[in-house]
Amino acid sequence: MKTYRIAVYPGDGIGPEVTAEAVGVLRAVEAKLQRFSLDCTELPWGVEWWRKTGQVAPDDFLQVLRPFDAILLGAVGWPAELPDHLTLAPLVQLRQSFDQYACVRPARLLPGVKTVLAGKGPAEIDLVVIRENSEGEYVNVGGRFHVGHPDESAVQTAVHTRRGVERVLRFGFEMARSRRHRLTMITKSNAQRFAYVLWDEILEELRGQYADVQADKQHADAAIMNFVRSPERFDVVVASNLFGDLLTDLGGILSGGLGLAPSSNLNPERRYPSMFEPVHGSAPDIAGQGIANPIAAILSAAMLLDWLGELEAGRRIRTAVERVLAEGQTTPDLGGRLTTAEVGRRVAEAV
Repeated sequence: MKTYRIAVYPGDGIGPEVTAEAVGVLRAVEAKLQRFSLDCTELPWGVEWWRKTGQVAPDDFLQVLRPFDAILLGAVGWPAELPDHLTLAPLVQLRQSFDQYACVRPARLLPGVKTVLAGKGPAEIDLVVIRENSEGEYVNVGGRFHVGHPDESAVQTAVHTRRGVERVLRFGFEMARSRRHRLTMITKSNAQRFAYVLWDEILEELRGQYADVQADKQHADAAIMNFVRSPERFDVVVASNLFGDLLTDLGGILSGGLGLAPSSNLNPERRYPSMFEPVHGSAPDIAGQGIANPIAAILSAAMLLDWLGELEAGRRIRTAVERVLAEGQTTPDLGGRLTTAEVGRRVAEAV
């Protein structure tokens, strides 16, 4: 029996609550199938660690994480105590150091879940956004000058490389081949004529190598409009770091809310562990109330199993989630009355 080492990083706010339910569902499918074993190690990093040590994570956190097969993250951040750019710094470093350049965020409307779009249902909302996750705005290039003076200025530069753009587009083309053979690239090359013209040129260079995939491109403002107007037009969407971040939050809302939106941060070459996390944040305002929706974390755990090659286990979790949602067994954000733990238990039982 194969054993997988999983680093569990619950984090802050509602992170520990939803992560606990995701781990509970992982244990349920592990016991049901008896085909693999999960060796889970919980890491107490985040704001609480900062309160004790003055650091969000220890200096050697990358060395600690390196031997694991995958990382399951809850959520991080507590802005009232620590600015987000400090809380998120270890995650950005992790994504870059482990070359997790493909951030995959599905937006699929499940039966029994309402969308904010009138006249749209599960048949119309089923897309995946792939966000370039290693460069762009994540590269810390720039600075602030004359700080505190009337002429203070700030320069922030995004970095786009041919290698970075080409590899994330190739990843998107390959995923499109496994879905509906459609790819849409999102840029803003009509206004940002250096970086995004590079994206346009690389798409044209690759197009002929993937003749079986229908590929087009849209500017970011048009894509936002079309996500709302006609989400059925999209299958696989590839975007830069910033545009991908914006579009995936919109995709989460269209598919029922961020409480249902999973994601993965992948190193496709598998030289380093990949990380799986719900799209939602730490939501300190509802932390400890037992009302956070654990479905996004549970679906992220299903993506983790898929990545490890345990496809049947991932499928069972998704099927269980669909059953629970179809029966209306939900937390208050979806109109239900169940607690976080109750929803997690219902999914585990459905597995």
